Parts: sequence; C-alpha cells; structure tokens
Amino acid sequence: MTEFMDFLRHEIAYVAIGEFKPGKFEEAKQLYEKAILSYKEGFKGAYLLQIPGTDKGIAVIFWETVQDMNSHETEAHEKILQEMSPLFATTPDTAVYEVVNKRLPETEKSVG
Repeated sequence: MTEFMDFLRHEIAYVAIGEFKPGKFEEAKQLYEKAILSYKEGFKGAYLLQIPGTDKGIAVIFWETVQDMNSHETEAHEKILQEMSPLFATTPDTAVYEVVNKRLPETEKSVG
C-alpha cells in the first residue's frame, strides 16, 4: 500500500513570474543560480525562462514536498532574496503548484 500512496504523491512547483529593471536580468540570473546551487534535500530541478529581448521571466523550481521547499528558507537563502529584491521592476507573482502530470521523453536505446 505504501508504494501506491507514494505513486499518488505529487511533486511541488514553486513558480515566480516577474520583470526586472532594464538590464538587470543577467544579475538576477546569477543570483538565481547561486540560490539553486544551495538546494539539496527534496530538490527536483529548476528552470529559469526569459522572454527574448526583455527583462521578463519565469522561475520554476521543483520540490519533492512543500516541507522540502520550506526547509531551504535559510538565512543564506534570505540574503540572496534580499540581494535580488531591488532588481525587480515590480513585485513578482508567486505561487506553489502541485505537479499533476509529468511526461518525460523516452530515452534513446543504444544500438549494439
């Protein structure tokens, strides 16, 4: 029964949609990379998306559970957020989503 319950458990996605001040996307990207490098337990991956030619973007960070996500809200993480905050043109929209469907491409099989 435990295996079945694990199958029903869904990953969590933290999503932030925002716009940086003109020319600040690259600096924000470096801070984003610094933050995600510190993630360990429960971290499942991350994407940073940018609308080409703009300072608008979307950050998506995947976690095993909400508890894993919350456990990474450390003093070091808060410092990075404080460094990033003045780079935003406006406060980003953030939300936590449950991943209800995930499809990965099939891996290519080697021909021997």
